Amino acid sequence: MQEFRQEHFYNIGVSYKKADANTRGKFSLSKENQTALLQLAKEKNFKGVFIISTCNRTEISGFAERPCQLIELLCEFSEGTIQEFAKVSNVYKNQEAIHQLFRIGTGLESQILGDYEIVGQLRQSFKLAKSLKTTNAYLERLLNSVLQASKRVKNETKLSSGTTSVSYAAVQYTIKNLPNYNSKNIVVFGLGKMGKHTCKNLAEYTQNKSVCLINRTEEKTTEFIKEHTSIRKALIENLSEEVQKADVLIVSTGANKPTITKKHIANNKELLILDLSMPENVAKDVSYLEGVSLVNVDELSKITDETLAVRQQEVPVAEAIIETHKSEFNEWLNHRRFTPAIAALKKSLENIKNDEINFQKKKITNFDESQAEILISRFIQKITTQFVKHLKDEETSVSQSLQVINKVFQS
Repeated sequence: MQEFRQEHFYNIGVSYKKADANTRGKFSLSKENQTALLQLAKEKNFKGVFIISTCNRTEISGFAERPCQLIELLCEFSEGTIQEFAKVSNVYKNQEAIHQLFRIGTGLESQILGDYEIVGQLRQSFKLAKSLKTTNAYLERLLNSVLQASKRVKNETKLSSGTTSVSYAAVQYTIKNLPNYNSKNIVVFGLGKMGKHTCKNLAEYTQNKSVCLINRTEEKTTEFIKEHTSIRKALIENLSEEVQKADVLIVSTGANKPTITKKHIANNKELLILDLSMPENVAKDVSYLEGVSLVNVDELSKITDETLAVRQQEVPVAEAIIETHKSEFNEWLNHRRFTPAIAALKKSLENIKNDEINFQKKKITNFDESQAEILISRFIQKITTQFVKHLKDEETSVSQSLQVINKVFQS
């Protein structure tokens, strides 16, 4: 007898909720490793997979017979082990996995409630998967639904009111913890999205005119400071020299390994280091140096803002919007799942009905064909309704049901 294999939609991964910054760093995936993982998933015939890897989470969403198949992929391309994953992970299946993506895309799962930076990251993640041909119609429709819900939550609620992000928290931490912060030397190392936001927040919330920007690609720095003239640039070659003059060092380089080590730090100098990167880009032993205070993403995210209280009140409104779009997606999904099976059943029953009516017309004098048509059609409708109830069971395999129909009615 043929063995039926049923695939489910899973979301597996780690996030700030259970995993600290160090553990999340082990499971984070560089763009190169994301590409390699997706290419292997394609070779292994996974039906629809995409990845999101940020400083707060690394998650794989896709179809598999068992979640361990996706977990093995994650561990193969990250530095984390299956044993470590089991201690801090989340594994969602089918409707729970769908719900998780809606919550992520609307900012409800962000470490700072309502942080919408994740929306752009979701788009980029899906774009990468699509370019590597590891997406399918299911994922495409789901992501579109999530993005529609996200847009409505942003426009119709105050879930993202006020300015709150890790880069904002870094500037607020400096303001609250550093006396005379406007006269201190600040070095921002790294000009990705986080570095740009940090520079903009420094300009908006401080009057500090001693901000130095360093990036590996000098052209990016030159271009950026054309619009932000209060910031000066320095070359990567002068990193140690600039750090040794600094009172505050904000690191947002986004590398896989530490970019700041003990060799960059002057002896016995008071230095506040804010590491916004994931995995952490400041070597751990730097924190042991006398005079150095090292603060990472998790500590920064504890900084609350008055706006968070307002945001919390908006959660039920956001959840109601999610339910609307989730219901629409499930309607589409059910229609897509059920239509072939229901059509196949109806066609088989209609063929039986026609054969039987033709047979009875020949056999019975004055046979009432119209009455027979009404009676049998009602039977077909009742049978079809029961079959739809069977298909709506989440554990039901539609492909298996189709095979059964073909086997029963074509024998």
